[in-house]
Amino acid sequence: MAGHIQRTSRQGHGIKLSYYDFGATPFFACQMDQRFSYCLHVPEGYSETDAKIYNLAVIVHGTGRTATWYRDRFADFADNNDCIILAPLFPVGIIEPGELSNYKRIDFHGIRYDHILLSMVDEVCAKYRVRDDGFLMYGYSGGGQFCQRFFMLHPQRLRAVSIGAPGVVTLLNADYDWWVGVRDIEQRFGHRINLEAMRRVEVQTVIGSEDTQTWEITIPRDSKLWMDGAELQGENRLDRIEALAGSFEAGGIRVRRDVVSGIAHSPFDMAGPAEEFFTTVISKTK
Repeated sequence: MAGHIQRTSRQGHGIKLSYYDFGATPFFACQMDQRFSYCLHVPEGYSETDAKIYNLAVIVHGTGRTATWYRDRFADFADNNDCIILAPLFPVGIIEPGELSNYKRIDFHGIRYDHILLSMVDEVCAKYRVRDDGFLMYGYSGGGQFCQRFFMLHPQRLRAVSIGAPGVVTLLNADYDWWVGVRDIEQRFGHRINLEAMRRVEVQTVIGSEDTQTWEITIPRDSKLWMDGAELQGENRLDRIEALAGSFEAGGIRVRRDVVSGIAHSPFDMAGPAEEFFTTVISKTK
């Protein structure tokens, strides 16, 4: 759903919390569009009566929609770093039955998944005391696709972004339209690329050194997803994440490039490097 996202206070609104608002929470329907939902991990030490401000990390699932796995995997990190975890759920089959990739390119049949996510963030910030200088974001595979495009559109909302092994990337290339490049981004999304804001965000790319399979990410010319310039990305995820990082760096954006030795395409092995990256970011701003 398109529309302006109203930012809320980052100090919470004194909302009375229940037993189910702490620890591993149930899924909450997004009030902007109740087809979508999210769950949280809230450190058990969170108190409604003190003044401690918490970090917020958004962990975006991949094509398998394993939102609770990501939420639970980052729980120890959250407890150790005074961090609330938000894990959205973007179901398969929205509008088109069986369609798997709806959220990855941000705009799908008029649904603005970036706005849906920001609405979830604002709901959490209205309920809990959350830092007002931006949130952390991590996604792997399909989640990595979402994160790198969200970063291009909303860098002012982020402190850090970790982009894990996206199968398809959008380059900061003004010679091609979205999703290959960003030439038409103002007409499509209503604002220009803000390189200055992007340069202020801490950026990590992370991938396994053996992530070379192409069966899931090849876009044939007869695919509805094919666009001129798609071949610029490279053949496999290693090529494509390098193209993405190089595109960022050409725009003056610093990128921490992490390649995990001996690992293929495995979300279970990439969470650790992302946690390490986020811990470093948090330690700089305590």
